[in-house]
Amino acid sequence: MLTVDGVLERAGAGRFQWRLLGIFGLVWAADAMQVLAVGFTSASIAATFGVSVPEALQTGTLFFLGMLIGASFFGRLADRFGRRRVLLVTVICDAIFGLLSVFAPNLFVLFLLRFLTGMAVGGTLPVDYAMMAEFLPARNRGRWLVMLEGFWAVGTVAVALAAWIASVYVTSDAWRWIFAATAVPALIGIFLRFWVPESPLHLQRTGQTGELRRTLNRMLRVNGKSELAEGDTVASSTATSGGSIFSPSLRRRTLSILCVWLLVSVSYYGVFTWLPGRLAEQGFGYVRGYGFLVIVALAQLPGYALAAYGVEAIGRKPTLIGFLLLSAAGCVLFFLATDVLLIGGAILLMSFALLGTWGALYAFTPELFPTALRGTGMGAAGSVARFGGLLAPSALAIIIAQDFSLAIALFAGLLLLGAVAASFVDTETRNALLT
Repeated sequence: MLTVDGVLERAGAGRFQWRLLGIFGLVWAADAMQVLAVGFTSASIAATFGVSVPEALQTGTLFFLGMLIGASFFGRLADRFGRRRVLLVTVICDAIFGLLSVFAPNLFVLFLLRFLTGMAVGGTLPVDYAMMAEFLPARNRGRWLVMLEGFWAVGTVAVALAAWIASVYVTSDAWRWIFAATAVPALIGIFLRFWVPESPLHLQRTGQTGELRRTLNRMLRVNGKSELAEGDTVASSTATSGGSIFSPSLRRRTLSILCVWLLVSVSYYGVFTWLPGRLAEQGFGYVRGYGFLVIVALAQLPGYALAAYGVEAIGRKPTLIGFLLLSAAGCVLFFLATDVLLIGGAILLMSFALLGTWGALYAFTPELFPTALRGTGMGAAGSVARFGGLLAPSALAIIIAQDFSLAIALFAGLLLLGAVAASFVDTETRNALLT
Protein backbone atom coordinates (compact mmCIF):
# COMPACT_ATOMS: atom_id res chain seq x y z
CA MET A 1 0.00 0.00 0.00
CA LEU A 2 1.33 3.44 -0.98
CA THR A 3 1.31 6.63 1.05
CA VAL A 4 0.83 10.16 -0.28
CA ASP A 5 4.29 11.08 1.03
CA GLY A 6 5.74 8.08 -0.80
CA VAL A 7 4.13 9.16 -4.08
CA LEU A 8 5.34 12.75 -3.55
CA GLU A 9 8.88 11.44 -3.09
CA ARG A 10 8.53 9.32 -6.24
CA ALA A 11 7.25 12.30 -8.25
CA GLY A 12 10.00 14.58 -6.94
CA ALA A 13 10.04 18.32 -7.55
CA GLY A 14 9.63 18.64 -11.30
CA ARG A 15 7.62 20.38 -13.99
CA PHE A 16 4.36 20.12 -12.02
CA GLN A 17 5.86 21.93 -9.02
CA TRP A 18 7.50 24.55 -11.26
CA ARG A 19 4.08 25.33 -12.72
CA LEU A 20 2.60 25.64 -9.25
CA LEU A 21 5.44 27.93 -8.22
CA GLY A 22 4.86 30.18 -11.22
CA ILE A 23 1.09 30.38 -10.61
CA PHE A 24 1.29 30.94 -6.87
CA GLY A 25 4.31 33.20 -7.27
CA LEU A 26 2.56 35.52 -9.73
CA VAL A 27 -0.26 36.29 -7.34
CA TRP A 28 2.16 36.39 -4.39
CA ALA A 29 4.06 39.14 -6.23
CA ALA A 30 0.73 40.89 -6.81
CA ASP A 31 -0.03 40.61 -3.09
CA ALA A 32 3.32 42.22 -2.27
CA MET A 33 2.49 45.06 -4.63
CA GLN A 34 -0.91 45.54 -2.99
CA VAL A 35 0.57 45.57 0.53
CA LEU A 36 3.53 47.83 -0.20
CA ALA A 37 1.48 50.21 -2.35
CA VAL A 38 0.43 51.80 0.96
CA GLY A 39 3.80 53.49 1.32
CA PHE A 40 3.96 54.58 -2.33
CA THR A 41 0.44 56.00 -2.78
CA SER A 42 -0.33 57.91 0.43
CA ALA A 43 1.07 61.28 -0.72
CA SER A 44 -0.75 61.09 -4.05
CA ILE A 45 -4.04 60.03 -2.41
CA ALA A 46 -3.71 62.95 0.02
CA ALA A 47 -3.24 65.39 -2.87
CA THR A 48 -6.20 64.01 -4.83
CA PHE A 49 -8.73 64.18 -2.00
CA GLY A 50 -7.31 67.18 -0.12
CA VAL A 51 -6.45 65.37 3.11
CA SER A 52 -3.27 64.95 5.15
CA VAL A 53 -0.84 62.09 4.53
CA PRO A 54 -1.67 60.44 7.91
CA GLU A 55 -5.35 60.49 6.87
CA ALA A 56 -4.47 58.99 3.49
CA LEU A 57 -2.50 56.26 5.27
CA GLN A 58 -5.82 55.01 6.67
CA THR A 59 -6.19 53.21 3.33
CA GLY A 60 -3.35 51.05 4.64
CA THR A 61 -4.95 50.66 8.05
CA LEU A 62 -8.19 49.38 6.51
CA PHE A 63 -6.27 47.21 4.06
CA PHE A 64 -4.42 45.51 6.95
CA LEU A 65 -7.67 45.17 8.91
CA GLY A 66 -9.16 43.38 5.92
CA MET A 67 -6.10 41.12 5.70
CA LEU A 68 -6.39 40.28 9.40
CA ILE A 69 -10.01 39.18 8.99
CA GLY A 70 -9.44 37.47 5.65
CA ALA A 71 -6.46 35.40 6.78
CA SER A 72 -8.32 33.85 9.71
CA PHE A 73 -11.64 33.44 7.88
CA PHE A 74 -10.32 31.92 4.65
CA GLY A 75 -7.74 29.80 6.49
CA ARG A 76 -10.52 28.00 8.34
CA LEU A 77 -12.56 27.65 5.16
CA ALA A 78 -9.56 26.08 3.39
CA ASP A 79 -9.33 23.36 6.06
CA ARG A 80 -13.06 22.70 5.93
CA PHE A 81 -13.96 22.98 2.23
CA GLY A 82 -10.64 22.48 0.47
CA ARG A 83 -7.72 24.60 -0.67
CA ARG A 84 -8.70 24.92 -4.32
CA ARG A 85 -12.14 26.47 -3.86
CA VAL A 86 -10.91 29.07 -1.40
CA LEU A 87 -7.89 29.74 -3.60
CA LEU A 88 -10.13 30.62 -6.56
CA VAL A 89 -12.45 32.83 -4.50
CA THR A 90 -9.62 34.83 -2.94
CA VAL A 91 -7.74 35.54 -6.16
CA ILE A 92 -10.94 36.57 -7.99
CA CYS A 93 -11.84 38.98 -5.19
CA ASP A 94 -8.25 40.25 -5.07
CA ALA A 95 -8.34 41.13 -8.78
CA ILE A 96 -11.85 42.61 -8.82
CA PHE A 97 -11.62 44.82 -5.75
CA GLY A 98 -8.02 45.78 -6.55
CA LEU A 99 -9.05 46.93 -10.03
CA LEU A 100 -12.13 48.78 -8.75
CA SER A 101 -9.85 50.73 -6.39
CA VAL A 102 -8.41 52.47 -9.45
CA PHE A 103 -11.78 54.11 -10.16
CA ALA A 104 -12.73 55.12 -6.59
CA PRO A 105 -14.58 58.49 -6.86
CA ASN A 106 -14.05 59.52 -3.24
CA LEU A 107 -12.10 58.60 -0.14
CA PHE A 108 -14.92 56.61 1.49
CA VAL A 109 -15.28 54.31 -1.53
CA LEU A 110 -11.49 53.93 -1.69
CA PHE A 111 -11.40 52.96 2.00
CA LEU A 112 -14.11 50.34 1.43
CA LEU A 113 -12.43 48.86 -1.64
CA ARG A 114 -9.01 48.70 0.04
CA PHE A 115 -10.61 46.89 2.99
CA LEU A 116 -12.23 44.32 0.66
CA THR A 117 -9.00 43.93 -1.32
CA GLY A 118 -7.19 43.37 1.97
CA MET A 119 -9.60 40.59 2.93
CA ALA A 120 -8.91 38.82 -0.35
CA VAL A 121 -5.15 39.27 -0.16
CA GLY A 122 -5.16 38.06 3.46
CA GLY A 123 -7.03 34.95 2.34
CA THR A 124 -4.39 33.99 -0.21
CA LEU A 125 -1.72 33.58 2.48
CA PRO A 126 -2.94 30.44 4.27
CA VAL A 127 -4.12 28.80 1.04
CA ASP A 128 -1.01 29.35 -1.09
CA TYR A 129 1.49 28.10 1.44
CA ALA A 130 -0.58 25.20 2.74
CA MET A 131 -1.21 24.05 -0.81
CA MET A 132 2.36 24.45 -2.07
CA ALA A 133 3.70 22.58 0.97
CA GLU A 134 1.27 19.70 0.37
CA PHE A 135 2.52 19.12 -3.20
CA LEU A 136 6.21 18.91 -2.25
CA PRO A 137 8.38 16.01 -1.05
CA ALA A 138 10.00 16.53 2.34
CA ARG A 139 13.54 16.82 0.98
CA ASN A 140 12.60 19.81 -1.24
CA ARG A 141 9.87 21.51 0.74
CA GLY A 142 11.82 24.15 2.65
CA ARG A 143 13.77 25.45 -0.34
CA TRP A 144 10.67 25.64 -2.54
CA LEU A 145 8.60 27.47 0.07
CA VAL A 146 11.36 30.06 0.40
CA MET A 147 11.40 30.33 -3.42
CA LEU A 148 7.67 31.07 -3.34
CA GLU A 149 8.19 33.74 -0.69
CA GLY A 150 10.92 35.14 -2.95
CA PHE A 151 8.22 36.39 -5.30
CA TRP A 152 7.50 38.99 -2.63
CA ALA A 153 10.79 40.61 -3.66
CA VAL A 154 9.66 40.50 -7.30
CA GLY A 155 6.49 42.35 -6.31
CA THR A 156 8.51 44.83 -4.25
CA VAL A 157 10.71 45.68 -7.23
CA ALA A 158 7.64 45.91 -9.49
CA VAL A 159 5.73 48.34 -7.25
CA ALA A 160 8.86 50.46 -6.73
CA LEU A 161 9.32 50.66 -10.51
CA ALA A 162 5.62 51.44 -11.02
CA ALA A 163 5.81 54.26 -8.46
CA TRP A 164 9.01 55.57 -10.04
CA ILE A 165 7.46 55.63 -13.52
CA ALA A 166 4.27 57.25 -12.19
CA SER A 167 6.29 59.94 -10.42
CA VAL A 168 8.00 60.83 -13.70
CA TYR A 169 5.16 60.58 -16.23
CA VAL A 170 1.92 61.10 -14.26
CA THR A 171 1.12 64.63 -13.13
CA SER A 172 -1.93 63.85 -10.96
CA ASP A 173 -3.67 60.84 -9.37
CA ALA A 174 -0.52 58.72 -9.61
CA TRP A 175 -2.02 56.35 -7.05
CA ARG A 176 -4.61 55.20 -9.59
CA TRP A 177 -1.86 54.03 -11.97
CA ILE A 178 -0.01 52.29 -9.15
CA PHE A 179 -3.16 50.43 -8.05
CA ALA A 180 -3.79 49.46 -11.69
CA ALA A 181 -0.29 47.99 -11.88
CA THR A 182 -0.93 45.95 -8.74
CA ALA A 183 -4.19 44.51 -10.12
CA VAL A 184 -2.77 43.19 -13.41
CA PRO A 185 -0.91 40.11 -12.02
CA ALA A 186 -3.96 39.08 -10.00
CA LEU A 187 -6.18 39.32 -13.10
CA ILE A 188 -3.81 37.01 -14.99
CA GLY A 189 -3.66 34.70 -11.96
CA ILE A 190 -7.42 34.07 -12.05
CA PHE A 191 -7.17 32.03 -15.22
CA LEU A 192 -3.95 30.26 -14.26
CA ARG A 193 -5.33 29.06 -10.95
CA PHE A 194 -8.06 27.01 -12.59
CA TRP A 195 -5.21 24.67 -13.61
CA VAL A 196 -4.31 23.93 -9.97
CA PRO A 197 -5.88 20.71 -8.59
CA GLU A 198 -6.93 20.10 -5.00
CA SER A 199 -4.23 19.30 -2.45
CA PRO A 200 -3.56 15.53 -2.24
CA LEU A 201 -3.28 15.62 1.55
CA HIS A 202 -6.65 17.36 1.83
CA LEU A 203 -8.19 14.80 -0.55
CA GLN A 204 -6.70 12.00 1.53
CA ARG A 205 -7.93 13.48 4.81
CA THR A 206 -11.48 13.91 3.47
CA GLY A 207 -11.64 10.43 1.93
CA GLN A 208 -11.88 11.50 -1.74
CA THR A 209 -9.92 8.49 -2.96
CA GLY A 210 -10.89 8.69 -6.64
CA GLU A 211 -9.94 12.35 -6.97
CA LEU A 212 -6.77 11.70 -4.94
CA ARG A 213 -5.68 9.02 -7.36
CA ARG A 214 -6.36 11.24 -10.38
CA THR A 215 -4.40 14.14 -8.83
CA LEU A 216 -1.40 11.96 -7.96
CA ASN A 217 -1.38 10.41 -11.45
CA ARG A 218 -1.54 13.86 -13.02
CA MET A 219 1.44 15.01 -10.97
CA LEU A 220 3.42 11.86 -11.84
CA ARG A 221 2.56 12.20 -15.53
CA VAL A 222 3.57 15.87 -15.76
CA ASN A 223 6.85 15.10 -13.97
CA GLY A 224 7.60 12.29 -16.43
CA LYS A 225 7.17 9.45 -13.91
CA SER A 226 5.13 6.28 -14.26
CA GLU A 227 1.56 6.54 -13.02
CA LEU A 228 0.05 4.38 -10.29
CA ALA A 229 -0.63 0.82 -11.39
CA GLU A 230 -4.16 -0.61 -11.32
CA GLY A 231 -3.46 -2.59 -8.17
CA ASP A 232 -1.79 0.28 -6.30
CA THR A 233 -3.84 1.69 -3.47
CA VAL A 234 -3.11 4.79 -1.45
CA ALA A 235 -3.43 4.50 2.31
CA SER A 236 -6.23 6.47 3.89
CA SER A 237 -5.39 9.22 6.33
CA THR A 238 -4.65 8.28 9.93
CA ALA A 239 -4.63 11.90 11.05
CA THR A 240 -7.47 13.07 13.24
CA SER A 241 -9.70 15.82 11.90
CA GLY A 242 -10.58 19.01 13.65
CA GLY A 243 -8.90 19.89 16.92
CA SER A 244 -7.24 23.18 17.75
CA ILE A 245 -3.90 24.82 17.09
CA PHE A 246 -3.91 25.58 20.83
CA SER A 247 -4.35 21.96 21.92
CA PRO A 248 -1.79 20.79 24.53
CA SER A 249 0.41 19.11 21.92
CA LEU A 250 0.55 22.21 19.71
CA ARG A 251 0.17 25.08 22.19
CA ARG A 252 3.87 25.83 22.75
CA ARG A 253 4.83 25.92 19.09
CA THR A 254 1.69 27.86 18.15
CA LEU A 255 2.24 30.59 20.74
CA SER A 256 5.97 30.79 19.98
CA ILE A 257 5.63 31.04 16.21
CA LEU A 258 2.71 33.51 16.42
CA CYS A 259 4.83 35.69 18.66
CA VAL A 260 7.57 35.65 16.01
CA TRP A 261 5.06 36.58 13.31
CA LEU A 262 3.82 39.55 15.35
CA LEU A 263 7.28 40.92 16.17
CA VAL A 264 8.61 40.49 12.63
CA SER A 265 5.55 42.09 11.05
CA VAL A 266 5.60 45.12 13.37
CA SER A 267 9.26 45.65 12.50
CA TYR A 268 8.95 44.98 8.77
CA TYR A 269 5.85 47.11 8.21
CA GLY A 270 7.16 49.76 10.58
CA VAL A 271 10.22 50.12 8.36
CA PHE A 272 8.69 49.66 4.92
CA THR A 273 5.48 51.65 5.41
CA TRP A 274 7.44 54.80 6.20
CA LEU A 275 10.77 54.26 4.44
CA PRO A 276 9.55 54.57 0.79
CA GLY A 277 8.05 58.02 1.35
CA ARG A 278 11.05 59.14 3.40
CA LEU A 279 13.56 58.04 0.76
CA ALA A 280 11.52 59.36 -2.16
CA GLU A 281 11.03 62.85 -0.70
CA GLN A 282 13.83 63.56 1.80
CA GLY A 283 16.18 60.60 1.97
CA PHE A 284 19.46 60.65 3.84
CA GLY A 285 21.93 62.66 1.82
CA TYR A 286 22.38 60.94 -1.54
CA VAL A 287 20.51 57.88 -0.18
CA ARG A 288 17.19 58.98 -1.60
CA GLY A 289 14.77 58.68 -4.49
CA TYR A 290 12.98 55.84 -6.24
CA GLY A 291 16.20 54.59 -7.81
CA PHE A 292 17.60 53.73 -4.40
CA LEU A 293 14.26 52.15 -3.45
CA VAL A 294 14.64 49.75 -6.38
CA ILE A 295 18.14 48.87 -5.11
CA VAL A 296 16.67 48.27 -1.63
CA ALA A 297 14.10 45.92 -3.19
CA LEU A 298 16.76 44.06 -5.17
CA ALA A 299 18.74 43.52 -1.95
CA GLN A 300 15.93 41.22 -0.84
CA LEU A 301 16.72 38.60 -3.50
CA PRO A 302 20.05 37.39 -2.04
CA GLY A 303 18.33 37.29 1.37
CA TYR A 304 15.85 34.78 0.02
CA ALA A 305 18.62 32.81 -1.70
CA LEU A 306 20.55 32.47 1.56
CA ALA A 307 17.37 31.50 3.45
CA ALA A 308 16.59 28.84 0.82
CA TYR A 309 20.04 27.36 1.36
CA GLY A 310 19.91 27.65 5.13
CA VAL A 311 16.55 25.95 5.73
CA GLU A 312 17.82 22.81 3.99
CA ALA A 313 21.48 22.90 5.06
CA ILE A 314 21.14 23.75 8.77
CA GLY A 315 17.39 23.64 9.39
CA ARG A 316 14.36 25.92 9.63
CA LYS A 317 14.74 27.02 13.23
CA PRO A 318 18.44 28.02 13.26
CA THR A 319 18.04 29.82 9.91
CA LEU A 320 15.08 31.79 11.25
CA ILE A 321 16.92 32.75 14.44
CA GLY A 322 20.03 33.72 12.47
CA PHE A 323 18.12 36.06 10.16
CA LEU A 324 16.25 37.62 13.09
CA LEU A 325 19.58 38.46 14.74
CA LEU A 326 20.96 39.81 11.46
CA SER A 327 17.84 41.97 10.98
CA ALA A 328 18.29 43.38 14.48
CA ALA A 329 21.94 44.12 13.67
CA GLY A 330 20.87 46.09 10.56
CA CYS A 331 18.49 48.18 12.67
CA VAL A 332 21.19 48.85 15.28
CA LEU A 333 23.63 49.89 12.55
CA PHE A 334 21.08 52.33 11.16
CA PHE A 335 20.51 53.83 14.62
CA LEU A 336 24.23 54.26 15.28
CA ALA A 337 25.31 55.35 11.79
CA THR A 338 26.40 58.95 11.30
CA ASP A 339 27.85 58.57 7.79
CA VAL A 340 25.55 58.33 4.74
CA LEU A 341 27.49 55.33 3.46
CA LEU A 342 26.75 53.43 6.67
CA ILE A 343 23.11 54.57 6.57
CA GLY A 344 22.74 53.25 3.02
CA GLY A 345 24.47 50.00 4.00
CA ALA A 346 22.21 49.61 7.04
CA ILE A 347 19.08 50.05 4.91
CA LEU A 348 20.31 47.42 2.44
CA LEU A 349 21.19 45.05 5.31
CA MET A 350 17.72 45.49 6.82
CA SER A 351 16.10 44.72 3.48
CA PHE A 352 18.33 41.68 2.91
CA ALA A 353 17.88 40.25 6.41
CA LEU A 354 14.20 41.01 6.99
CA LEU A 355 13.17 39.30 3.78
CA GLY A 356 15.43 36.34 4.58
CA THR A 357 13.58 36.21 7.89
CA TRP A 358 10.23 36.07 6.09
CA GLY A 359 11.53 33.33 3.80
CA ALA A 360 12.57 31.12 6.73
CA LEU A 361 9.33 31.91 8.60
CA TYR A 362 7.13 30.92 5.66
CA ALA A 363 9.09 27.69 5.17
CA PHE A 364 8.84 26.77 8.86
CA THR A 365 5.27 27.69 9.81
CA PRO A 366 3.11 25.40 7.59
CA GLU A 367 5.21 22.40 8.65
CA LEU A 368 4.37 22.97 12.32
CA PHE A 369 0.70 22.01 11.91
CA PRO A 370 -1.09 18.82 10.78
CA THR A 371 -3.04 18.82 7.51
CA ALA A 372 -6.39 19.23 9.28
CA LEU A 373 -5.15 22.45 10.90
CA ARG A 374 -2.57 23.75 8.42
CA GLY A 375 -4.85 26.34 6.82
CA THR A 376 -6.08 27.43 10.25
CA GLY A 377 -2.51 27.71 11.55
CA MET A 378 -1.35 29.72 8.55
CA GLY A 379 -4.49 31.84 8.79
CA ALA A 380 -3.76 32.60 12.44
CA ALA A 381 -0.19 33.54 11.50
CA GLY A 382 -1.50 35.79 8.74
CA SER A 383 -3.96 37.47 11.11
CA VAL A 384 -1.25 38.12 13.67
CA ALA A 385 1.01 39.53 10.95
CA ARG A 386 -1.72 41.88 9.76
CA PHE A 387 -2.33 43.00 13.34
CA GLY A 388 1.35 43.91 13.35
CA GLY A 389 0.81 45.73 10.07
CA LEU A 390 -2.03 47.68 11.68
CA LEU A 391 -0.02 48.43 14.79
CA ALA A 392 3.16 49.60 13.08
CA PRO A 393 1.94 52.63 11.06
CA SER A 394 -0.60 53.87 13.63
CA ALA A 395 0.67 53.10 17.14
CA LEU A 396 4.29 53.88 16.22
CA ALA A 397 3.47 56.96 14.13
CA ILE A 398 4.28 59.35 16.99
CA ILE A 399 7.71 57.80 17.60
CA ILE A 400 8.48 57.70 13.87
CA ALA A 401 7.38 61.32 13.42
CA GLN A 402 9.61 62.45 16.29
CA ASP A 403 12.71 60.41 15.51
CA PHE A 404 12.85 57.87 12.68
CA SER A 405 16.18 56.46 13.92
CA LEU A 406 14.76 55.89 17.41
CA ALA A 407 11.88 53.92 15.89
CA ILE A 408 14.37 51.74 14.00
CA ALA A 409 16.20 51.10 17.29
CA LEU A 410 12.88 49.98 18.80
CA PHE A 411 12.46 47.53 15.92
CA ALA A 412 15.92 46.11 16.72
CA GLY A 413 14.67 45.25 20.22
CA LEU A 414 11.51 43.65 18.84
CA LEU A 415 13.52 41.50 16.42
CA LEU A 416 15.77 40.32 19.26
CA LEU A 417 12.63 39.31 21.18
CA GLY A 418 11.53 37.48 18.02
CA ALA A 419 14.75 35.45 18.05
CA VAL A 420 14.07 34.50 21.68
CA ALA A 421 10.49 33.47 20.81
CA ALA A 422 11.72 31.36 17.88
CA SER A 423 14.06 29.47 20.20
CA PHE A 424 11.00 28.26 22.15
CA VAL A 425 9.48 26.43 19.15
CA ASP A 426 9.62 22.80 20.28
CA THR A 427 10.51 21.09 17.00
CA GLU A 428 12.71 21.21 13.90
CA THR A 429 10.90 20.21 10.71
CA ARG A 430 13.74 19.77 8.20
CA ASN A 431 13.07 16.55 6.21
CA ALA A 432 9.95 15.87 8.30
CA LEU A 433 6.89 14.31 6.65
CA LEU A 434 3.62 16.27 6.72
CA THR A 435 0.95 14.59 8.86
